[in-house]
Amino acid sequence: MKLLPPDREVTRWSLKMSNFTTIVTEFLLMEFSDNRELQILYFLLLFVFYSADLMGNLLIVIITTIDRRFHTPMYFFLRNLSIVDACFMSVTVPQASINSLLNNRAISVTACAAQIFLVTFMAYVEFTLLTVMARDRYVAICHPLLYPVIMSPRVCTQMTLTCVFTGLLYASFHTGYTFRLSFCQSNVIHQFFCDIPSLLKISCSETFSNILSLLGSAVVIGVGCFAFITASYISIFSTVLRFPVKEDQRKAFSTCVPHIVVISFFLISGYCVYLQPPSDSGSLKDIILSIFYSIIPPFLNPIIYSLRNEQIKEATRTVMKKMLLLSNKA
Repeated sequence: MKLLPPDREVTRWSLKMSNFTTIVTEFLLMEFSDNRELQILYFLLLFVFYSADLMGNLLIVIITTIDRRFHTPMYFFLRNLSIVDACFMSVTVPQASINSLLNNRAISVTACAAQIFLVTFMAYVEFTLLTVMARDRYVAICHPLLYPVIMSPRVCTQMTLTCVFTGLLYASFHTGYTFRLSFCQSNVIHQFFCDIPSLLKISCSETFSNILSLLGSAVVIGVGCFAFITASYISIFSTVLRFPVKEDQRKAFSTCVPHIVVISFFLISGYCVYLQPPSDSGSLKDIILSIFYSIIPPFLNPIIYSLRNEQIKEATRTVMKKMLLLSNKA
């Protein structure tokens, strides 16, 4: 029996002799460009975005940790969100930038599975943390007298750990359910990092149950969290508008607007990536949408929160001055 030759883009295949089918042992990610100069340019751009994201989020973590003024539930969740953002970007961008610099598109099946698990986990934790932050703002504005009791340090820690542990279960299920499939038609992923929708497109197995599970979890978790956030902010705005002093209204809105912007950007970018009509081939549109989902939100979060918060800006200037003084003394 004569076997058909493998696709020319497949670098390494292993042969299952029991049923004469080929199994992918390595995937090829979509490259940004086949032009060497543009590949180097993309590497530099990704490096700049990643460095700025890492510095911005780590700065927020440092400031909210060492400054006692920020030892409140709101900044506790902001600190955790910054950690997640830094990790979220670290899962995809370094690999993509190195691949672009070395002109290497290959990623092993194990590394691809790990990347899918971490991307799914980080996205889940980020969304649920944003939901918890909406509750924090609701309690702070609508029930200020009970705020220290309802949002005690113990409760905040429990809610954060719940986000993490349920995220581990969610990511484990979808990663395992995806890699039970066979990939024997192609090993080319039309994305610059491994994600579930891209793998489902190249699977030669029946993927209806996978699509159904993704849609089901999106409805239960996505719509549920969005409904909770919406209900929280309806109550918040109705309460704020009854404040007799305009300055109090302004302060209340200033703590809510950054959170609303972050949530909106995260949801819109995620919707465009995962609910767009399926495409069989990579395009500039796919890359742009993926960048908006995996790079821009983590990059903008520290900027949005810092620009809208005078305390963080003041603390940032203080920390930067101390760092400059230390560097000059050294």
